[in-house]
Amino acid sequence: MGIKKDFTNAPLLGVGMLVPFAMVTTLFALWGFANDITNPLVKAFEEIFLISARESSLVQSAFYGGYATMAIPAAIFIRRFSYKSGIMVGLGLYATGAFMFIPASLCMQFWMFLLAFYVLTFGLAFLETTANPYILSMGDAATATRRLNLAQSFNPMGSLIGMAVSQFLILKHLNVSAFRDSQMAAHPEYANLASSAVSANIKSAMEQAAAADPATHALLQAQDLATIRLPYVAIGIVVLCFFCIFLFKKMPQTAADTHHDLHLFATFKRLVKNKAYVFGVFAQTLYVGAQIMCWTYIIHYGMDALKMSASEAQGYNIAAMLIFCSSRFVCTYLLKFVNSGALLLILSSAAMSLLFGVIYIEGMLGMYALVGVSACMSLMFPTIYGIALDGLGEDAKLASAGLIFAIVGGALMPPLQGSIIDMPGFLGLTGLRASFYLPLACFAGIAVYGLYARAHIIKSKKKA
Repeated sequence: MGIKKDFTNAPLLGVGMLVPFAMVTTLFALWGFANDITNPLVKAFEEIFLISARESSLVQSAFYGGYATMAIPAAIFIRRFSYKSGIMVGLGLYATGAFMFIPASLCMQFWMFLLAFYVLTFGLAFLETTANPYILSMGDAATATRRLNLAQSFNPMGSLIGMAVSQFLILKHLNVSAFRDSQMAAHPEYANLASSAVSANIKSAMEQAAAADPATHALLQAQDLATIRLPYVAIGIVVLCFFCIFLFKKMPQTAADTHHDLHLFATFKRLVKNKAYVFGVFAQTLYVGAQIMCWTYIIHYGMDALKMSASEAQGYNIAAMLIFCSSRFVCTYLLKFVNSGALLLILSSAAMSLLFGVIYIEGMLGMYALVGVSACMSLMFPTIYGIALDGLGEDAKLASAGLIFAIVGGALMPPLQGSIIDMPGFLGLTGLRASFYLPLACFAGIAVYGLYARAHIIKSKKKA
């Protein structure tokens, strides 16, 4: 698609594609909301249900596991039918998963929340598998990567709304947050203790309070789960409204949408022989894992390493997303002048340097480094996507599923990081600090792909 002509003057959109492009771009914000209202809940569920960091990270396993489960079925579906049909199914599943928070909160069962996340992300898998290649096909192939970067720029806007809802409508109103704050106020000596010891003491106090008065604990737990439920019900209603809009709006068919080749095995054989694609799927898996680890555990970093409240720590998550959003627009502009593989290499290398700061620098500088990683991540998902799908034509529908399946990195890696966080120490560091070696290693792999992509792009230009 667009990587062979990074410096093209071709129009960004095809004729008559402005309104469809705008409509499909709104979907990027919808799944951004779902992603980033969810990340802070990992810590919240840990305290509401009195479970370990590893157990609470199953929220991410369920969330991103839904992508892995449904990405390939979604691709087969849109190959058989159309992009619009894929969008409709995606919106329906998204709303269903959101409304499942009602029985989950009433039953107060953690596994039911996991099931709700799992179904909700069935819908997100359909939307992402459909929307990304649809956007790529809405104009000249030479501007495909820039077009996808522009559409993806609206994803963090939805993320920011999700983060703000988490901070101001959920975390600030949780009873477990109030309990943590009261414990910090009642024990000024905690200011001189190691962060891991403080968290262990507060969790122990929560467990003792629950054992001493189970009825009151159950009541407070029910109130907290109702607080979490409300935004999901609200977004379910919003998604249903979008379902109705797309239902009655005629969407144009692009060239990629009018050819329904169902020879899956032949397509698969072509894809596995394409090194740029196969390496791209691996790089995307590493990227999503790194992104989810950095954003999920920024809350833990603030609360455990810097003794912040959950709401205060979420404020830094919002700052990270603001930087991510701003950097996305800047990097999209830079793609007019800079080889996309080279920019990917530069940004992944910068992210590695910042993560060394997260691991080894004490105090707020470590937090600032963690927030700064988001500036480096902004370009990565759509750029890896565009490079991997370059020149695949009709095969892009199934290839897109592989790249959405790569989101499974967000299901696999956070539990591993959670396990390290639960350790009293690792590699001579606290478990929390040492755990950030995982995203650092992921960015090292992405840097290698950026180096490969840079050479691949240069070679393709020489052939053109």
